[in-house]
Amino acid sequence: YYPDHPVIREDWAQYLESIEHVDWEVGLLLKRLEDEGAADNTAVIFLTDHGVSHARGKQFLYEEGIKIPLIVRAPGQVLADSTRDDLVAHIDIAATTLDFAGVLVPETMQGRPLFGPNAMPRDHVVSARDRCDETVEYLRSVRTDRYKYIRNYLPQRPHLQPNRYKDGKAVIKTIREMHAEGELNPHQERFFTVPRPEEELYDLETDRHELTNLAADPAHQETLQKLRRILDEWIETSGDQGPETPEAYDSDMAVYLSNRRGLQRDILIRNIGTMKAWAAEGK
Repeated sequence: YYPDHPVIREDWAQYLESIEHVDWEVGLLLKRLEDEGAADNTAVIFLTDHGVSHARGKQFLYEEGIKIPLIVRAPGQVLADSTRDDLVAHIDIAATTLDFAGVLVPETMQGRPLFGPNAMPRDHVVSARDRCDETVEYLRSVRTDRYKYIRNYLPQRPHLQPNRYKDGKAVIKTIREMHAEGELNPHQERFFTVPRPEEELYDLETDRHELTNLAADPAHQETLQKLRRILDEWIETSGDQGPETPEAYDSDMAVYLSNRRGLQRDILIRNIGTMKAWAAEGK
């Protein structure tokens, strides 16, 4: 779903190289625990931010954006050298650390312990995306072991909305330039297509890159209805209130602009104007 372009290849290479560096840094931390005699009574939990900041990664609900590493070392609590494919949410980390310490997880917490006799496996996880920086978005998703359901509440906006942070990335600049020159294939053009589908459904078993939307496929309507219900129930039980009010947006943007200068401030002002104009048009 990304163009085969030298700039994008170089960016991915740097990303993979950074993983090697992180591995080395984590090794130093683990060695220090060993040297200080604390390794056997310390739980180490390694996880990352949500994806590389590409067009489908960080800030979006495709696998590139929500599937991240989780590595846990906890002697006496976690079986060493084991691999699991459980569905896990970030909020499960707090519940897991309480469980490690022998503390009862309060019923008011949505997180679940991941290990031991108190483990409570999930059959789905819900993800959400709202405004990031100046860019207004409203997405929700449900991910099961096989399927991904995405609901786009602002389908009249393109996937790649203006965003000062992401538009400064070489990868995004390249994709925008290739779009302007008509050099993207149909899958890649979906970054700019308006309207977006209001619903997306992907079979991750057969379509790991989430390219074939099955939401309108008659053979998958039962799955679609099931995931719709799960999301609707989560919205109700979690108290999901959707996006912020226009007044809250204006207030945050005033603070956001207060310490920006020069070109970056000009870009933000332009993007904020676009967001407000689209909202006024009902987009």
